[in-house]
Amino acid sequence: MVVESTRPVASVTWELQVNEQILRNWANDYRKAHAADEPPLTVPERARLRELEKEVRGLRLEKEFMGKGVPRTRVAT
Repeated sequence: MVVESTRPVASVTWELQVNEQILRNWANDYRKAHAADEPPLTVPERARLRELEKEVRGLRLEKEFMGKGVPRTRVAT
C-alpha cells in the first residue's frame, strides 16, 4: 500500500493498525531489496532530478553560509 500507491505511511498505519515506524522500516527494506526492479528514469525525469539536485546543492550552500554568520553579542542593559 505504501510502496505501490505512494500513500503516506501515517494513513496506512492507521488503516492497518500497525506501528508507524515498523511499517516505515518494512517499506524501506522492500524498496532496498527491489531497487533493481524499478524502471529506468525517462528523459524528463532525469532532467527534473538534475534540477532538484542542483537546487539542493544551492540550498545546502546557503544554509552553510547563513550558519557562519556574525556571532551575536549580548548587549548589557
